[in-house]
Amino acid sequence: MISVTFPDGGKRQFPEGATAAGVLKEMGRRLQKEALGVRVNGKTVDLAAPLPEDAAVEFLTFDDEDGRDIFRHSSAHILAQAVKRLFPEARLAIGPPITDGFYYDFDVARPFTPEDLERIQGEMEQIVKAALPISRLEMSGDEARTMFAAQDETYKVEIIDDLPPETVISCYRQGEFTDLCVGPHVPDTGYIRAFKLLSVAGAYWRGDERNKMLQRIYGTSFPKKSLLDEHLYRLEEAKRRDHRRLGAELDLFSVHEEGPGFPFFHPKGMIVRNELESFWREEHRRRGYQEIRTPVVLRGELWERSGHWDHYKENMYFTTIDDQNFAIKPMNCPGCMLVYQRRVNSYRELPIRLAEMGLVHRHELSGVLHGMMRVRCFTQDDAHIFCRRDQVKDEILGIIDLVEYFYREVFGFDYHVELSTKPEKAMGDEAIWELATEALREALEVRGLAYKVNEGDGAFYGPKIDFHLRDSLGRTWQCGTIQLDFLMPEKFDLFYIGEDGRRHRPVMLHRVVFGSIERFIAILTEHFAGAFPVWLAPVQVRVIPIADRHAGYAAEVTGFLKEGNVRVELDARNEKVNYKIREAQVQKVPYMLVVGDKEVAERTVAVRHRAGGDLGPMTPGVFRDRIQGEIKNKLI
Repeated sequence: MISVTFPDGGKRQFPEGATAAGVLKEMGRRLQKEALGVRVNGKTVDLAAPLPEDAAVEFLTFDDEDGRDIFRHSSAHILAQAVKRLFPEARLAIGPPITDGFYYDFDVARPFTPEDLERIQGEMEQIVKAALPISRLEMSGDEARTMFAAQDETYKVEIIDDLPPETVISCYRQGEFTDLCVGPHVPDTGYIRAFKLLSVAGAYWRGDERNKMLQRIYGTSFPKKSLLDEHLYRLEEAKRRDHRRLGAELDLFSVHEEGPGFPFFHPKGMIVRNELESFWREEHRRRGYQEIRTPVVLRGELWERSGHWDHYKENMYFTTIDDQNFAIKPMNCPGCMLVYQRRVNSYRELPIRLAEMGLVHRHELSGVLHGMMRVRCFTQDDAHIFCRRDQVKDEILGIIDLVEYFYREVFGFDYHVELSTKPEKAMGDEAIWELATEALREALEVRGLAYKVNEGDGAFYGPKIDFHLRDSLGRTWQCGTIQLDFLMPEKFDLFYIGEDGRRHRPVMLHRVVFGSIERFIAILTEHFAGAFPVWLAPVQVRVIPIADRHAGYAAEVTGFLKEGNVRVELDARNEKVNYKIREAQVQKVPYMLVVGDKEVAERTVAVRHRAGGDLGPMTPGVFRDRIQGEIKNKLI
């Protein structure tokens, strides 16, 4: 008999050879309908997989991340089957699930067209309607290679050839279609009830620009049409909020062919940026940080010493000065350590918190550049904290408090936390990594923050906490991070003089809050759909005289607001007032002050808000107090 343990701790006995699907029949009707796969003793497998003698079983639905991956991986196979039916000469590459969807890469003679996507969508619908059973096959590497070579599937053959010879190869079959895949998958194609192909893009095989460019079809899928409709609505809303479009319409920023990946800030964009940086500086001064600035170009040996040469050089830019190698900095930490080294520090001075708005450059492939979200040049709001070991916990808690204040209280974002552990390619021994990881874990638990563990996703010099904020469309963005580092101080021989008069090694914390200023502004632009809070808005008020005879009083009001440090524009053009109001709303100006005969006579302004509409008459003084309060309190 097989002993099966369920998530609630309950146990049941089943006959030898029982599968997860057989166990599922004993469960509730709803779970039978919704289960997509199963986790057995921690491993995710198909429902048809036989169970071991002792099996801890957890059924996966679309509500689980692993369940969604199973669902969308199966969707990718249906896409590939449809393409092979319509384009038999197409060669298959890979087709994984991704966040909110899936894709598949194809080698075809010509790019896919919108009409092709419609035909492929229709063929996928037929495959789903047929509810073809999906079954797992296992074979030797030689058998799999022979099978795919006979089908001229050269990419599959290449994948097989990269595996150790003794590897057991798994494939999945649905109808006439068989694909190389580790799985798992849903039981049949009929599970994929609602899906939509979204777009086509070019993609290099294995992400290497030296390889052939393939055609990548993106799609999304859900178990219910209502969920698909909601997702498609969010996608349309995301297009409306696209920071690249709004950046051009609101004259904030741009990227040009003359500098791909190197963003330009326009005057209005600089206002948003400067306000963010001023707020950042004010908060950091208040919390005991000292601001520094380090050079953009430093000698090559510095980056060899820091470990970046061995672990990060493919992402760096280099130059030669006076016949010596120099690097353009991809990170601010080595320069900050040189600042710490400039003098002998006492234990009484620690913690030393050094903050830097540092311009960094990182090489990114042209295919992944995306507005200001993915660039080659950006400003990182770095800080490096040098402290004693007994101060580490309090410093981490202080950073968490700072992130909480920025994200939730000031910008209104919710967020979740992830803890990333030692990567495969890392500096230092296991003991140091365990010590650092536990320090981060303990701080999270003291604050009562739920967190997900990302095994092997830490920086090469230390584990980290990442903060993923959630925007108004429910999308998540990794921005803030805390990295605990025992290794860089060792490499740079950093020390402080302890109470005993001897040298001691400080612990180093790397952290950012915004992450990249450019990317954070892009996120804010999309989150607020360009309608920035008053304190960030490039133009906070537009004064609109109805006729020429009101222009004098309108100019007086404009000057009065400027004296109060309000960013105000006067629109004295010879245009109809409704046209001026509409244009101000299109430009996302928070307040419009309309001035006509009544306002001139009563020395008032008619106040309109971009979202709230007509707020009625106010004196200029009352309005100025109101908007100054909003600016000071950073209301959103």
